[in-house]
Amino acid sequence: MNIPFIDLTSQQQKIRPEIDTRIKNVLEHGKYIMGPEINELESALSKRVDANYVISCGSGTDALLLALMGLQLKPGQGVIVPSFTFTASAEVMPLLGAIPIFAEVDEETFTLNPARLQDALDSAIKSAIEVVGIMSVGLFGQPAQMDKINSFAEANGLWVLDDAAQSFGTEFQGAKTGTLAKATCTSFFPAKPLGCYGDGGALFTNDFKIAEIARSCRVHGQGTNKYQTVRLGMTARLDTIQAAILLAKLDVFDKELQQRNAVANYYHELLRSWVETPICYPEMTSSWAVYTVKLPKIVDRVFLQESLSQKGIPTAIYYPIPMHLQKPYEHYPRANYGLEVSEHLAQSVISIPMHPYLTQEAQNTVSEAIIEVIKNSNKR
Repeated sequence: MNIPFIDLTSQQQKIRPEIDTRIKNVLEHGKYIMGPEINELESALSKRVDANYVISCGSGTDALLLALMGLQLKPGQGVIVPSFTFTASAEVMPLLGAIPIFAEVDEETFTLNPARLQDALDSAIKSAIEVVGIMSVGLFGQPAQMDKINSFAEANGLWVLDDAAQSFGTEFQGAKTGTLAKATCTSFFPAKPLGCYGDGGALFTNDFKIAEIARSCRVHGQGTNKYQTVRLGMTARLDTIQAAILLAKLDVFDKELQQRNAVANYYHELLRSWVETPICYPEMTSSWAVYTVKLPKIVDRVFLQESLSQKGIPTAIYYPIPMHLQKPYEHYPRANYGLEVSEHLAQSVISIPMHPYLTQEAQNTVSEAIIEVIKNSNKR
């Protein structure tokens, strides 16, 4: 049995007629850049998360850049960001001349640890860096503890930008991701729970000024017309065809989120006695963008990956090196008292197949293969 890590084929088979119709409409009207589907998508997303403003764009990274521009981040200023994350979360600050301050994550949820934010802030203050904001990351599908993060930010005069590239579609204390911070960004990369067939992203905010600046920067910093430039900008528009595809996928998104939760629950049942399965706090939901477990110390992760690969089971490591240990970021400040949790997670996590169409038969196969390696490791 060859088990796909993410199965986009099964999804496409279910919605292919709607996708074909929507793409045909784009080809007929010929407005490939900023066509009517862009406004339709932004309106649908705005309604979904109760955000006043939605700015679609070319990628999740573009969304983060546009948000930081809208937040008016200046060169030399600092932003607290978790070290255990994908590089996009960290790279957008230096791209604008600003400074990432690496903070610790929670060992159970993998998201930014509110209790360790002061460590990061103290480190920045010691380096005479003006910290202006915090970037939370909804890693693997679960939002961070946004109430505590927002409280810390408010007490210290900071804004919060939520990187929801993996956690879009979730809720925290009844509020939808997209409205949990001053600005929220997501990615529509194909592998994401809501993904297009190329790159794409979006920025959500209730702040008019952030939205105004982001819309301008999305198209070269334009003013009232495309030949009036009022600020430095970039090319960050979402293609009309990608918007059309996302509109088709929105029709099945809620059902797929339910299916992802069912898959996650079954994995919990099968594996919780053998590995540390991910925890989702009761006050929040998860999109289960990635199903990531922590392995026992006795298990050789490389050997496990090779063993599963031989049986047609793909795996991935998200992420093998935390940001503060990556070469481009070695000289940036990190939280006082170290980032041991981030370093430990980088050495102990492994991600296994996760998608809405994963059958229990396939999950049984994956779990049995993992358990077999663990059992053999115990005998050594």
